Amino acid sequence: MAQRAVWLISHEPGTPRCGTVKFSRRYPTVEKRASVHNGANYVPVPEDGPFLKALLSELRLLGDDKDFVESRDSCSRINKTSIYGLPVGSEELWPVVAFLKNDMIYACVPLVEQTLNPRPPLISISGISQGLELLFGIQDFLYSGQKSDTELNTKLSQLPELLLQACPFGTLLDANLQNSLDNVGFASVTQPQKQPAWRAGTYKGKPQVSISITEKVKSMQYGKQDIADTWQVVGAVTCKCDLEGFMPNVTVSLHLPTNGSPLQDILVHPCVTSLDSAILTSSSVDGMDDSAFSGPYKFPFIPPLESFNLCYYTSQVPVPPILGFYQIKEEDIQLKITVNLKLHESIKNTFEFCEAHIPFYNRGPITHLEYKVSFGQLEVFREKGLLVWIIGQKFPKSMDISLSGTVTFGAKSHEKQPFDPICIGGTAYLKLHFRILDYTLTGCYADQHSVQVFASGKPKISTHRKLISSDYYIWNSKAPAPVTYGSLLLTLEAALCCKRECRQHPRAKS
Repeated sequence: MAQRAVWLISHEPGTPRCGTVKFSRRYPTVEKRASVHNGANYVPVPEDGPFLKALLSELRLLGDDKDFVESRDSCSRINKTSIYGLPVGSEELWPVVAFLKNDMIYACVPLVEQTLNPRPPLISISGISQGLELLFGIQDFLYSGQKSDTELNTKLSQLPELLLQACPFGTLLDANLQNSLDNVGFASVTQPQKQPAWRAGTYKGKPQVSISITEKVKSMQYGKQDIADTWQVVGAVTCKCDLEGFMPNVTVSLHLPTNGSPLQDILVHPCVTSLDSAILTSSSVDGMDDSAFSGPYKFPFIPPLESFNLCYYTSQVPVPPILGFYQIKEEDIQLKITVNLKLHESIKNTFEFCEAHIPFYNRGPITHLEYKVSFGQLEVFREKGLLVWIIGQKFPKSMDISLSGTVTFGAKSHEKQPFDPICIGGTAYLKLHFRILDYTLTGCYADQHSVQVFASGKPKISTHRKLISSDYYIWNSKAPAPVTYGSLLLTLEAALCCKRECRQHPRAKS
């Protein structure tokens, strides 16, 4: 577990190079080990200039990021992690760990102690988790209490000496650089116990544990008797445990109310040390029955230093939170639209925000609109072909709201509009965006009094939960043919190009 090199790069859009290397450190002894382990597939770490250009290009932070680059933007290169491969001449430097935060790019190249052809799975490369620990530790050090550029520059000047103590010879001993600054709390290299790969250092400071439950509800509603509506809840439990000690132990219990929907398809972080077999065998494939395990769901674990997802789950709730009906009738260059929305009576009627987006991406600009809305207000983005119905923070007491109107379009510009038939007939849709704080659709919650912590000091424990919409679509019920999942994927993929402009709209929350 070691790092070949570490960089801090300031992202500076609008400048000729779009970035500046603020700090870099190479470890020649680790580089020598890399050449031995990787053999014929060894790629040396480039100088700062070429590395900067290659990394900014891979992260799409150069001025030419709007151009399609097949080696970077093709479907075969969809990247869901912070691990990248950078072109170095005719070869590729891999793996490179990098992420952007507060206009600063944090990057490192972990040592891979095996051959690179074929590429080993990421989970087998312990240097990646250690590299992330190091980068998160540097980020926390730079921006904890930092209030000015002078303070930031001072901390940057301290990094070389701090890394001599916290990460000698590329091996991380303590991810908390403040410990090194205070010359206390160094992690020992001769610990009697084997430290987990996900906890590459120790914490020194005020103990606290934060637990956040986020549920995302997805829905496809068609408004047809012969096509069943679908919906699903996907949840994630995120934890941040600032606890002193070499291997602190924490147990978090998730609870459901009497009428709560059981959690299923549970996936846990590798730091979880044991699980009840009933948790692992609860699957949505088997369907729901009275014998389904309904908790409490206990997760004992040794936490990493950084924030992490303790577990993921799904659940089959009986009804979607908002039922909708959407219909359009086309008459020449006009569209008559009808929208009805109903908040289910069991749902908490207190939103952080709630909006309905009605796109007409492939038509001309909206030239005229006549409408009647029973609640909220309607915003029109004429050039973008988008209607945004701002519902606000509450539904009325009736729980029912409606929108009707006639939309007139101008001539379509073929240079700016896509050729794909998006938002017409079976592909016309309304998308809901909403967020409800201190609420989950399943009723799942973490009781702070049931959290068990085995570490020095009494930690402050806080819990949070929220429900947000994700892919919440209401399709045109007047469509001549139903929208299948196959056509839906093609439709949404084509619509991504259209939605890039919409992302600039300040209310377009996702």
